[in-house]
Order: sequence, then structure tokens, then C-alpha cells
Amino acid sequence: MTAPEALRLEYIANFEYSYAIGKHATKFMAALRDDAKLYGISCPGCHDVLVPPRPVCGRCGVETDGWVEVGPRGTLTGYTVVEIPFIDPMTGVKRPVPYGFAFVKLNGASTNIYHFLSESRHDYLSVGMEVEAVFREERDGSLADIIHFSPVTP
Repeated sequence: MTAPEALRLEYIANFEYSYAIGKHATKFMAALRDDAKLYGISCPGCHDVLVPPRPVCGRCGVETDGWVEVGPRGTLTGYTVVEIPFIDPMTGVKRPVPYGFAFVKLNGASTNIYHFLSESRHDYLSVGMEVEAVFREERDGSLADIIHFSPVTP
């Protein structure tokens, strides 16, 4: 016996909302928007520099306190090449494939951020590769102000 086909209803929901991102993320995003600069925040307990900045260190639970400029260069600590098309939930547009996506440890940071890469060739990318942030000319204070990270050629 075969199962009946699932009933499907189309519904387009449009929920607009805004929320406060907090004082740490506000300072981080404002520096990105205004100066194309990246900042982390240091932990006085374990001395990690957290990017993106957080009010409390996840490793030792101590309140963070000192702002530190990091990047714009960093190192690939992990990456993938996405080859299956999908609708980008941030834009609602089908993302062209293939594209590189990576964990990047910015110079001066102890933690990783994840972002797009300009490169998508499996045989070119490698863990440990040096990359650099490429910023949009007009920025609005979001991580999308970084277009992608590009490999640094020696």
C-alpha cells in the first residue's frame, strides 16, 4: 500500500521586525560600517580575543573588557565548497554555485568567524591558507559589509 501524497499549501509570510543587537555587536558593526575595521574583545581571564565580540568569555565565563583591532587578514581553519543550489535565507535569492565558505581566524583573534570565499576550487583552497577580507564600498553595519575573503597571493 502506498502512502497518499502529502497535501501542500502555499503561503508567503512576511514578518518584519527589528531587535537590539546589544552594545558589543553594535560597536563591532558600527566599526565595520564606518571604518571597514574589525574588532574583537579580550578576556582578562584567559586572554582570548573573541570575534565576534561577546560580553562574557565562553571558555572561562569572565566578563570581557578590552577592544582589540583584528584582521583584515586571517587564516583558513576550515572550509567547504558548496555545489548544491539553494535559496539564500538572508536574501531570498538562489545563490550561484559553486562557492567557497570558510572558518577564518582573523590575525589577532582567538576564535573563528565564518564567511564566503572568493575562491571555489577544491584544488586551490587549503587549511592554513592566508586570506583577506574584501569590503563593500558602501556599508550598512552587517557582516554582509564583507563581500568575501580572498586568498592572499605571496
